[in-house]
Amino acid sequence: MLALRGERKSYMNGNPSIIRFLFTRLGIYLAAVLVTYLLASIIATQSVVSSLAGMGVAVGLSDRMIMTSQDIVGMASMFLPMVAFALLIAFLVAALICRWVKQWQLPLYVLAGAVAVICIHVALNLAFDLTSVAAARTNAGLLLQGLAGAVGGFTYISLTRKT
Repeated sequence: MLALRGERKSYMNGNPSIIRFLFTRLGIYLAAVLVTYLLASIIATQSVVSSLAGMGVAVGLSDRMIMTSQDIVGMASMFLPMVAFALLIAFLVAALICRWVKQWQLPLYVLAGAVAVICIHVALNLAFDLTSVAAARTNAGLLLQGLAGAVGGFTYISLTRKT
């Protein structure tokens, strides 16, 4: 009985470090999701504003800021969960690949983030003939959305390396 109590204590002593590790990784992941979502939303909004300006509609800086903030809030219910799920899958795949090629961590996570966001748009288009973000209708806009994912991947790996 005494041996079991001693084992239990040593097991419990290791638990806080595991929990701290998991919460740290969760926080880093959520930061990457937030960065990706914010950038993708801002890019989408500014793309629409640019199209408006191309049609001769004058859009001032305050209007741009209001539109951007409204889009960030308005897109959160649908687009934010898609970004979170896509990045989760992409980062898990990148982590698996990094087990064999650790020196490629940075480019793999950056690529994983970009591919995740591009896959959201391509999958929605193929499955439902739907383009959820107007910016993703063009190749340049789709690449800019991918850039938002790449920055999210960079955020994830950068913060992970600091811990």
